Amino acid sequence: MRDLLSREGPFRHRNVRLYAWFSVLYNARAYYPVFAIFFFALGLDVKQFFLMNMVWAAAIFLLEVPSGAIADTIGRKHLVVFASALMVVEMALLLLAPQNGGWVLLTMCILNRLLSGASEAAASGADQSLAYDTLVEHGDENLWDNVLATTMRWRSIGFFVAMIVGALVYDPKFLNWLFGTEFTQTTTLRIPVAIVFVQSIVCLRITLHMREPVREDIDPCPLLGERCATALRLTLRTAAWVFKTPLAARIVLGTLLIDSVVRNFVTINSEYYRLIKLPEFSFGFIGAITAALGFFVPTIAKALIQRYSPTTNLAFLAGMVLVCLLALIPAIPFMVLPIIILFTAFGFMEFLSSSTLNRLADSSQRATVLSVKGLAWNLGYGALAMVYAGVLGCFESEEGSPGGALLRGLPWQALYFAVTTGLFLAIFWRKATKPPS
Repeated sequence: MRDLLSREGPFRHRNVRLYAWFSVLYNARAYYPVFAIFFFALGLDVKQFFLMNMVWAAAIFLLEVPSGAIADTIGRKHLVVFASALMVVEMALLLLAPQNGGWVLLTMCILNRLLSGASEAAASGADQSLAYDTLVEHGDENLWDNVLATTMRWRSIGFFVAMIVGALVYDPKFLNWLFGTEFTQTTTLRIPVAIVFVQSIVCLRITLHMREPVREDIDPCPLLGERCATALRLTLRTAAWVFKTPLAARIVLGTLLIDSVVRNFVTINSEYYRLIKLPEFSFGFIGAITAALGFFVPTIAKALIQRYSPTTNLAFLAGMVLVCLLALIPAIPFMVLPIIILFTAFGFMEFLSSSTLNRLADSSQRATVLSVKGLAWNLGYGALAMVYAGVLGCFESEEGSPGGALLRGLPWQALYFAVTTGLFLAIFWRKATKPPS
């Protein structure tokens, strides 16, 4: 932890340092604890909300691998700078979107999700590869797990602060009590978004100060057409490598199933909090508790990865997620423990996939491999979101509210996860291997 602040160990390298701070500020977004409520308050209904998220997933699906291949072809810095610039624009759109603005509101929200997906695709893989290749350049690649663990801990701190601040500044009752003002929900609605807008500007400044590591495998292409052709060849070659490499395929497919269902719940978690009768100011504290627990995830994950095979760890995660999904179905008032455990499992899954794939992949295709993983994750999430939107849309017409539709849709989510992960483990359990050395 102190290595990042004191610029010691692997963080003596500027790129590695900047990667850590970029990761913290890019991911700790203050509007997360009220994500679904925010868009519903703007005037969207359930179908429009899930349409937005499908657009977000589709943007990543279409751009994830090409962006990774371009990063491997022309350099990683260009992609992370581009990702930061898109983040600035996407947050500006939410600040300017008119409340109850009809088609104008929907268009701006969809454009926001489109740019957000493009930003995620551009940053995914490229930021980690930039840091990892810097370590390789200096012969310190064996320190990558330390970088990953430290970055995740700092990201947990950032998330902790963002969740508390985001929920509190969204709640006009809290601000009126604190400052003796007369704020309304209309006034406080966009404060969390404004905070993230400032973060996006800082992210852009950070990425502009990064440096492209020296890589012998790069063959600079002077023309755009040659660059695109090189990126296409790398994309096809890397995709084939992922699915021909048993361990890589297991990691990508297994984490896809876990990620899709966890992320699908994350998008509607604030509406679920209302179902279990939590006050709005408490939403951020749940996220903060999750972030605090996430501080310890890297230590636990490193120990489990060293002791057990990836398939065993995936089975453990799948079982934990399934128990949590089943516990969510009754929507017991104030029962938040399953939610906290579910979000913690997501951090473990991220550490497992990143640690394994970075070791398996060669530097010439590392960003593309990580992008293939991201592509698979978002394909799974987009497919589940599309089906779930249809299910909730039917229930909303019967129940008359997003909350009632969500309550009836929870069992379907648990059933989907139980069937798909059961099939996956039945097929791949016998092929489990030891962790890569």
